[in-house]
Amino acid sequence: MRPRLDSSEIFKVLSVETRIKIIELLKSKGSLGAKNIAEALGITPAAVSQHLKVLKQAGLVSSARNGYWIPYSIDERAMKDCRLTVDEICRCGCKGTCRFEDQKKLSVASLTKYKRELETELKDVIKRISEIKGKNTE
Repeated sequence: MRPRLDSSEIFKVLSVETRIKIIELLKSKGSLGAKNIAEALGITPAAVSQHLKVLKQAGLVSSARNGYWIPYSIDERAMKDCRLTVDEICRCGCKGTCRFEDQKKLSVASLTKYKRELETELKDVIKRISEIKGKNTE
């Protein structure tokens, strides 16, 4: 079992916008090779490789050779650790469940909007599960 990442190291690794974009891309598309990531982000494969190296050393991304292709994917356990770290420093003490820091500004409209956002996100998750299941049956 890999030890939980140090908070300062997490923020240092994630302080580079390109690394955040790589994680977002892997989150939305699933496993990708460095060339695919480079094409999607409009940067060189060499630059992507350097960022992937940092993300992999931090344990946020993993890879497994598949012949000549090396697909990279998000390490879900490490992402959970990141969420826990951020939740621990959350100012409102919600442990990640609240998006409303100022409880006095809560309204039916803001909560309804938040509900719609969650419903949209849930649809995306369901779609992603279907896509993954489809790949596994091929």
